[in-house]
Amino acid sequence: MVGTKCRGDVLRRLKARGFTLLELLVVLVIIGLLVGYVGPKYFAEVDKSKVKTAQAQMKGFEEALDQYRLDVGRYPSTEDGLKALVQAPPNAVHWQGPYLKKAPPADPWGNAYVYRSPGSNGADYDLLSYGQDGKPGGEGLAADIPAP
Repeated sequence: MVGTKCRGDVLRRLKARGFTLLELLVVLVIIGLLVGYVGPKYFAEVDKSKVKTAQAQMKGFEEALDQYRLDVGRYPSTEDGLKALVQAPPNAVHWQGPYLKKAPPADPWGNAYVYRSPGSNGADYDLLSYGQDGKPGGEGLAADIPAP
């Protein structure tokens, strides 16, 4: 009889330590409110970091393009594109590359960077990302991101 009474007391104590359904629902509501408040702010930071990543990658491309120009005497043509920094184009006589360790990656949204030579407004070249939408123009995250 003594063993049965002790086992019953232990089971009652274990049940008393648990949470009620109401307590669990209150905790879930609080967690949901926190996620609803913090989530949008977190994702806004992720989008800002993608813009900074695109600018940093383009900065690296600019340095490689400048080295290409020093060796070859001109910037790669639009047709040669950024791949001329990794693989010698047929018309690049003094090419000393590769100027990048690997092929230029896509922008943070998975689109190819835009390279044009000669550039607009008298620039030697244009280098930019079309942003989140992958199309020219746009506003906010869809805005074009020029090289820094």
